[in-house]
Amino acid sequence: MWPIDELAFALGGKRRTHDAKAVVTGAGSGIGRAFALELAARGGEVVCADIDKDRADETVRLIEQTYGRTAHAIFCDVSRREDIESLALHAELIFRGTPTLVINNAGVGIGGKPVGDIGFGDWEWALGINLWGVVYGCEIFAPRLRAAGRGGIINVASAAGFAAAPGMAAYNVSKAAVVSLSETMAAELSGSGVAVTALCPTFVKTNVVADGRITAGSARLATGLMRLSGFSPERIARTTLDAHDRGALYVVPQLDARVVWHLKRHFPALYTQALGVLNRVLPQEDSTTPQQTIQQTGV
Repeated sequence: MWPIDELAFALGGKRRTHDAKAVVTGAGSGIGRAFALELAARGGEVVCADIDKDRADETVRLIEQTYGRTAHAIFCDVSRREDIESLALHAELIFRGTPTLVINNAGVGIGGKPVGDIGFGDWEWALGINLWGVVYGCEIFAPRLRAAGRGGIINVASAAGFAAAPGMAAYNVSKAAVVSLSETMAAELSGSGVAVTALCPTFVKTNVVADGRITAGSARLATGLMRLSGFSPERIARTTLDAHDRGALYVVPQLDARVVWHLKRHFPALYTQALGVLNRVLPQEDSTTPQQTIQQTGV
């Protein structure tokens, strides 16, 4: 927690996510769209970046129709550094200054194959978006916010970053790295007026499964779990923004994620053995099962 922010929140003072000048990547769907809409509801102006410009345009239309707020759609492939650099310049022109909030949300789903069968192409694709997209966003925006002496960065990771479920190595690695990056930045930016939050949800009702490189069996399992226990993107966005206002470093919004968090930390060997047993008893897929290939989305 950031003590000054916590006190301001408790006293009903100005909150970072209200009246924000915000940049959201992957804002064309899922959690990214929910973040953009919620920020608009809180009086903010939002730059909605997405690799699918039509989706970003639709988010802008929803903001304008629902809240009567100004919003801006920008094409951005977060795996390309030059796109993030261009996004930062556009945002500064739009806001006539530095953004006050940056949400590095764009990501992709990948899973269903063990290490050794994933293939370097899929590793590079997943890390290029899920990790490098966040690295670029932080490396390019953090100095601007630090120089301004205020603001916030929210990095969308996942409970997969600490759950380490079998068959999801590329996704797990990318999200674990985002958590570590967020922790490091929180220390580096301490006292600067810039807060950092890492969001670590489990299942959220988005299109990340339909839009991912996920084998058929794993996609069916994830879809079923999402339907049974997944939170809505809107609930995740509200919870995360409120936690960011309080100065929270971690947002672990669901009970299953918190259970895994504590089991892994307190009983690491037993936890890993249990995962191994579960992996052996679940039906295994042929490693040549076709995957669905997709675009970046709000995860």
